[in-house]
Amino acid sequence: MRSPARQGMAVRRSFGDDALSYLTERLDVKRLRDTLTAVVRQAKRNKAFDGDRWIGLALDGTGAGGCQEKKCRWCRPIRNKKKEIVGYGHKLVMVSVVGKELTLPLDMELYGPGDSEYSGGQRLLRRSVKSLGPRFVDHVVVDGGFATAPFVHAAGDLGLKVVARLKANLPELYEAAQRRFAGRPPDQTFRYGSDRVEIWDADDFDPWDKLRWQTVRVFYYRQHKPDGKTVEAYWFTDYSRKQAGSRAVFEMAKSRWQIENEGFNDAKNRYGFEHICHHHPNSMLINWLITALTLTLERLYRIRHLHRGKHPVLEPMELLRLLRLSLLEPADTS
Repeated sequence: MRSPARQGMAVRRSFGDDALSYLTERLDVKRLRDTLTAVVRQAKRNKAFDGDRWIGLALDGTGAGGCQEKKCRWCRPIRNKKKEIVGYGHKLVMVSVVGKELTLPLDMELYGPGDSEYSGGQRLLRRSVKSLGPRFVDHVVVDGGFATAPFVHAAGDLGLKVVARLKANLPELYEAAQRRFAGRPPDQTFRYGSDRVEIWDADDFDPWDKLRWQTVRVFYYRQHKPDGKTVEAYWFTDYSRKQAGSRAVFEMAKSRWQIENEGFNDAKNRYGFEHICHHHPNSMLINWLITALTLTLERLYRIRHLHRGKHPVLEPMELLRLLRLSLLEPADTS
């Protein structure tokens, strides 16, 4: 921005501090989204998902860009337990392509006051399936906030199976599953890394009102950690037991955490995702999508680099160290 190189580009004026903000207002979000889609599609063609029997989309929302005062119409109030406004922030929904080992952020949808994660998620899902094309993914995995008949039907109309968290927001189905599995031995037990997993699975539950499925498959898992801690959760799906076994749907459910851990957590802790440079919807989306593209490219290079030779797969910090060393000037040994 202040480099002497601008003289060679016939740029006579120096750039002001707001130049990057104004630039990102005017960049084309669609071009960046198309680039992310092209990278993910190329990765699949290059067999980056080989070995993954199931490829899905994980959908979830988060917040970013907290501030004390409302700075744009997209700022949403942040309230404490007393419902008092303590600040403002921005809300968005992210979608990632998830396999057994690989998570690639694909797209995001910003939503402001009067909108919701639920509505934004449906818009994002439709756009993602359209951009990826038919049969690219098999299913969508979501948290309990999306466990509604309209969302399930929308996903089905797009050709996707649904794997959704079952919570108390569907009380009849939730209580029926608890009664069914209580005091009954697990249908399957297996090792999941260092953990021991017990799973209960039944596909003949009655659908709730307005759901157009004939039956609902519910599975419940109890995951025992080496330190004695236990993680448990109920999920439902329209995969039949012939289409996907108990372990397969368990791993689909666990991929829900990939967008949390390898999407939001990485973006916020390592890439400054929460910092808002300019309160403008296009500017925020551009910066977030660039972060998503960075995460996707880094993972394809580090985890699925198809021509990496004989050297071992390196951790990100080791790659950074080697990069810094390669940029140093050669030492004077004379």
